[in-house]
Amino acid sequence: MMSADGTGREASIITETLAACGHEARFKVVPFGRHWNDYRDSVQGSAQAGGQTGGQIDAVSTVPAGMEMPGARSAPYILYQNGASVLKSSGLTVQSLADLAGKRVITFSGAPDVLPGLRAAIPSFGDFRERADQMVHSNLLFAGRVDAVLADGLIFAEYNRQLQEKAKAAGGLPFDPAQPVQFTAIFPPTAYSMVFRDDLLRADFDRCLAEMKGKGRLDAIDREWVGRYSATVGDRYLSHR
Repeated sequence: MMSADGTGREASIITETLAACGHEARFKVVPFGRHWNDYRDSVQGSAQAGGQTGGQIDAVSTVPAGMEMPGARSAPYILYQNGASVLKSSGLTVQSLADLAGKRVITFSGAPDVLPGLRAAIPSFGDFRERADQMVHSNLLFAGRVDAVLADGLIFAEYNRQLQEKAKAAGGLPFDPAQPVQFTAIFPPTAYSMVFRDDLLRADFDRCLAEMKGKGRLDAIDREWVGRYSATVGDRYLSHR
């Protein structure tokens, strides 16, 4: 999770890890999925410019296992807990993708390549959409235009919070963003790595990441951020840890 201002659980892990090794993180936040393309384009552009580094992107975050990406891949640094979120008022209980047969489902761009079993289940859904802007997910769920959101529980909860703030500032919305929701972790946690242009920077990151993990700092960051959204995710986010 990384907000537009470069804050959030993932940003905290990256910032603290790099700082522990004497480096400063500066984030360029774009819609999920586009960040991979922006990094690839930066690497390709630098190669075409003969290695000149003006305006280059030094690393890309949130790279799933198996995704080809130019550069040096770090050890996994974060786990995301994807699952299904529904309105409690719907009465829908989701324990697996099979429970969404005939339902209207929305998820993040590229999800069929990340979430196990999703691609095979798509034909069983009543409707299926991928949207990079995850604020749209919450909008459509609360408006009753989709039945389920497949996404990380904390990301979903953060956009719900933003919608509630927007409703207060605007004196209301056409729907109620404070409707109770139910998040169920129907997928195993997904591990993500960083990919760096420079292998020396990757080595620094891995070394300091291991040190932070050994001190319990990564678990502390997770607990802090999960606690902020407990009203949505309860004890179902990374519950195996």
